[in-house]
Amino acid sequence: MRKIILILIVIVATTGLFAKDWNTAADISITMNQNAYSDNWTGEEKGSISWVFNANFLAEKQLTAKVHNKNTLKLAFGQTHNQMLDEMGEKYWAKPDKSTDLVDFESMFRFTLGAFVDPFASFREESQFLDESGEETKTFNPNTTTETFGIAKVFIKDDTQELSTRLGAAFKQYFDSNLDDNTNDGGMEFVGIYTKPFKENMIKYSTNLNLYKPIVYSESESLEGTEYEDDWKQVRMNWQHDVDISLTSLINLKLYVQFLYSKMQSEDIQFKETLGLGLSYKLF
Repeated sequence: MRKIILILIVIVATTGLFAKDWNTAADISITMNQNAYSDNWTGEEKGSISWVFNANFLAEKQLTAKVHNKNTLKLAFGQTHNQMLDEMGEKYWAKPDKSTDLVDFESMFRFTLGAFVDPFASFREESQFLDESGEETKTFNPNTTTETFGIAKVFIKDDTQELSTRLGAAFKQYFDSNLDDNTNDGGMEFVGIYTKPFKENMIKYSTNLNLYKPIVYSESESLEGTEYEDDWKQVRMNWQHDVDISLTSLINLKLYVQFLYSKMQSEDIQFKETLGLGLSYKLF
């Protein structure tokens, strides 16, 4: 699985450099926050350093008159370093804690037949760079693979904004090297994507709403008779918002907001927000 992810990263990252007539985009950014205090500081504050790296790649092309291919790759990784006090009252830097970790690749083939909606097939691979949940740190673990087949509709696509939706049957496989058994499920998935630039592309907003309703689950029988037997049946939500503000050609402000809901993980909606000022560079 690790080799597969690495191959996908290389393919998407180099498509814009070696392929002709592809619509490509790629940008990388890094944000950092730091604070420090002298050894004789009387307060309880301690020094800290936090940083986040983000990279986004896009490659899409109308391969033939009836086949359109779109590939996206999102990478993110960040850590927070905190000062601590030992038993003697001396400051030291503790092992960094991971704050952000994402590897997300998707390739979608849309069959443009001229009808009101277009059939599509997509493949998605989700993972993370480092898994520190077990006794041993592992790379590119766990992994979620999704194959989806259904219908898609592009409502708006021009220089000012883009709005597209798709609905289909999805099949998910969950691989975790920390577990003896891997699981899988299948159901219906809805995806809605909207992007809009403002002020001559100085401000960019995008949102991605993913709703998934499981219908079958490989471990459903083992949960029967327990208080959790119906949790896997609940609709799962992943709603992401990105705001990218270019203050100069190299300095930008990034805001990321995510809402997650999966009853198998938590009874309530989970929320994540990151705001950072840092350096960014558009590769192409």
